[in-house]
Order: sequence, then C-alpha cells, then structure tokens
Amino acid sequence: MLSSLKSLNLLLMFLLELAVYVAVVLWGVAVGDGWPVEVALGVGAPVVMMTAWALFGSPRAAHPARGAWRVVLEVFWFGAGAAALAASGRPRWAVALAGACLVNAALRRLWRQ
Repeated sequence: MLSSLKSLNLLLMFLLELAVYVAVVLWGVAVGDGWPVEVALGVGAPVVMMTAWALFGSPRAAHPARGAWRVVLEVFWFGAGAAALAASGRPRWAVALAGACLVNAALRRLWRQ
C-alpha cells in the first residue's frame, strides 16, 4: 500500500512539472501584445524552463541539484509556475498548484524520495 502511494506521489510530481510548462505557456500568451509576441513568449519561455530542468532538475541532468540546491531549484521552479498562473489571471489555479507542490514536496521528504 505504501509503495503504491509513493509511486503515485512521484507521478504527481511529474504531472506538476508538466503543469509548470502549461502555466508558462499560458503566461506567455496572456501577457503578449499581438500574436508575434504571444508566440515568442509562449514558445520561448517553456524552452528556457525545459533547458533549466534538463540541466539541473531531471534525474539524468548534466548537473543535478542535490540537497539545499534541490530545494532552491524546486522553490523557483514551482514558484515560477504559480506566479505564471497568477500573472495570466488565474490566481485560484496558482494557489492550487502551489498547494499541490507543497504537499508533494512534504511527502517526498517524509518518504525520502
């Protein structure tokens, strides 16, 4: 039973990571002034986020963040997602994302994932 919950928690983290990408795309489209800027921000911002995650956050990252640096990375990563949702006019979704991230992080720390 506990191993199933741990697996679900890791799945939730993956889904939350994907939600950050969606949030950043929504932000880019919401704040863009005209379609060229919307496309540039809606595509460019997620590419920047993907690069950062690939370098530091992914389990196979070139320079994986560990310990306190991992905590800092996750705060900035998921905080950016919540901030992007809030800035795109979706404050309730921002709160929901932030809350889910906090619960997920607490469970990962508790279960040493």
